[in-house]
Amino acid sequence: MRLALRELCGYRAGDKGDTADVALFADDDDVYALVVREVTAARVKAHFGSMVLGGVERYEAPNVRALNFVMRGALGGGGPRSLRADNLGKTLGGALVRLEIEVPDKLAARRRPRPDVAWADAILATLPRR
Repeated sequence: MRLALRELCGYRAGDKGDTADVALFADDDDVYALVVREVTAARVKAHFGSMVLGGVERYEAPNVRALNFVMRGALGGGGPRSLRADNLGKTLGGALVRLEIEVPDKLAARRRPRPDVAWADAILATLPRR
């Protein structure tokens, strides 16, 4: 079964100049082993395509079940030099956890429950359309 990383991992994103970093935090040891195998620096680079102009490096932190991806040339110059709406790279974490990987059924059964957003749909339905 293919699942998005968001169903298996948490994340944190940050920046330093034109370099963005995104850390993935696996929910347990089995998920961490899967993410280590499936989510390579090359795969992250391909996922972001031309948005990341430089290289992507991956650092493993097994003691906290985390992978940190450092993406060079990812912020259009970074901070005040960038014309991008997200010049600090905060949305790159959300973009990374959209990456889908192949997940064995036994791990797929442990995926994070999706939040109930029916309340938001009900509110949106009451708003006038333009």
